[in-house]
Amino acid sequence: MALSDLLYPDNPKRRQEVIRLHQELLDCMSVNFLATNELIGVLNAHLGCSIAHIQMRKTGTIKENCDIIIQAMGEIQQEVRKIDKEMKEKLEPMLYQKLCDIKEPEVGKIAIAHKVFSIILGEATSTAGLLAVKLIGSNVITNTVSKLVTLLAQIGASVLGGIGIAILGLGIDVVLQAILGAVERDQLLASVKSYEDHLAEFKTASEKYSCAINEATSVVKHKTQRVAF
Repeated sequence: MALSDLLYPDNPKRRQEVIRLHQELLDCMSVNFLATNELIGVLNAHLGCSIAHIQMRKTGTIKENCDIIIQAMGEIQQEVRKIDKEMKEKLEPMLYQKLCDIKEPEVGKIAIAHKVFSIILGEATSTAGLLAVKLIGSNVITNTVSKLVTLLAQIGASVLGGIGIAILGLGIDVVLQAILGAVERDQLLASVKSYEDHLAEFKTASEKYSCAINEATSVVKHKTQRVAF
């Protein structure tokens, strides 16, 4: 038994808690990578975007992987702003206002977006119009992306940022060393608290982000399948 365990009997339990919380954080990040790639796929396929898909860096740190997602989300936000700007420029003020009004029926907004994309993309695609409405006519995805970007930046800048994401395959003693660099009680407590503080909000934001994207992409896929059929 390590000397620190004799001095601090609760350390082994706290080590396991740190490892468990670390895995929860990685699970959330994995969900965000998948959801982001799902959105990138439909943007590229239906709105003429060319955003590169992202991949979790297994040998990287938490901060490095947070930065990967943040960069992709930044590109998505840039494309959405670009589409929004084109809509605003090509539509009459009243039509653009209807497109952005969450109280307006979705069918009417899709028809409006459809007209614009027939000009932008050189073809009239109802799927493109539908996706544009989901992105611009609703603040859900915009708000969830903004929230998640903020949380990812906070996690990357925190004490967790420098921790590698691939440490779980190592032995407990090596895991502890990789996470804390020592086995002192105060460091374990600080690590557990940092994970808990960030996870509470990060898990909720990740779930909302994933649900918002799944809702938008599933509707688009369903529309595409119907057209193909």
